Amino acid sequence: MSAVVTPLDHPRAGLDSCVHCGFCLQACPTYLALEDENDSPRGRLVLMRAVVEGRVAIDDADVATHLSRCLGCRGCESACPSGVPYGHLLEAAREQLAAVRPLPFVARVILWAFARPAVLRVALWFGRMARDTGIAAELARLPGALGFPFAMLASTARDAAVPWTPRAARTRGTVATLDGCVMEGLFTDVNRATERVLAANGYSLCRAPGQQCCGALHVHAGDAATARRLARANIAAFEASGATFVAVNSAGCGAMMKEYGQLLADDPDWRARAAAFSARVRDASELLAAAGPMPGAPLPRRITYDAPCHLEHAQKLTAPPLQVLAAIPGLEHTPLDDREQCCGSAGIFNLIEPNVSERVLAAKMRCISATGAPVVATGNPGCLMQIGAGLVREGRGAVARHPIELLDESYARLER
Repeated sequence: MSAVVTPLDHPRAGLDSCVHCGFCLQACPTYLALEDENDSPRGRLVLMRAVVEGRVAIDDADVATHLSRCLGCRGCESACPSGVPYGHLLEAAREQLAAVRPLPFVARVILWAFARPAVLRVALWFGRMARDTGIAAELARLPGALGFPFAMLASTARDAAVPWTPRAARTRGTVATLDGCVMEGLFTDVNRATERVLAANGYSLCRAPGQQCCGALHVHAGDAATARRLARANIAAFEASGATFVAVNSAGCGAMMKEYGQLLADDPDWRARAAAFSARVRDASELLAAAGPMPGAPLPRRITYDAPCHLEHAQKLTAPPLQVLAAIPGLEHTPLDDREQCCGSAGIFNLIEPNVSERVLAAKMRCISATGAPVVATGNPGCLMQIGAGLVREGRGAVARHPIELLDESYARLER
């Protein structure tokens, strides 16, 4: 009888790459917050190896606790001198864990809704109503984990953008944009700003009907089967668009879509299509950096930049967002200490592990407060809402904004 192959058996070689040097410890927000070796990348890899070797059961309570506490920020990958593919190992371990230990109820409901566009549209409509009527801002005053989700929702409020018409003399290629779930539902203005800014920098836009959730939330939670289904739908939708590039303004979504090739590597019907698709995916800041980008009108504002984990560590993009901000004359950029450290959002982590998330966010907010900047720029919806909620609760009037929002405002002033 052949042995049963488990999800962790596929990336098992990655476990052998770890030499237990400890460089990952200071890059790990949960280790810094909890000071527990089991809540470090090195400690979790030891637990994974024990599971693979049969010394510990995957459904052991301690294994589940420490794997669930990981943010999946992949900061350890940037610090690791041995190239351990920690993110893929974590996803495989969580997939194996999910088969024997159900996810928390809240997580199951959220993932169920995100995999069903009609349901998600209704849920986000209610979210917008709570935000726009001021209910979210009032409920954000509730203490602790009760009020935090409403503070996140309140932080997505935006003043109406000034309309302007992009004009470009040349085309750099055809681009289809990922609408995204939370981006289109709660950050609609950011999506429209992204389209305008790309067009102004010479990209020809087209639509990709039929696109769905990118699947990042699902694969991070261990629901790889749903993530693969969503990936196939997205590949087909963007193939039909005929676009040269797929532009994404959400760091987490972009990281997931760039790894569709790895996600569908065992699917003979889709592996080649997935790899070809992933090669076309670009963060919106990558496309803008390739174009220049075109400078805008002066925007006298003081900002600090926080690097989304899945842009900095998963996609390895550090310069493009800063190039976007550098295209805005008059912008005063105050560097942020530990900008590469996670803010504690991590998809739905802040909703299912609120205590750990709050401790990680507290460290981030201390660094942000030290800058005194009234605007925090960051390119991911989870980060915008997590940091935004922290700013709402501070009550000093500071806000979180996507870098492309700022460039869009600069371009609007240029047209006037």
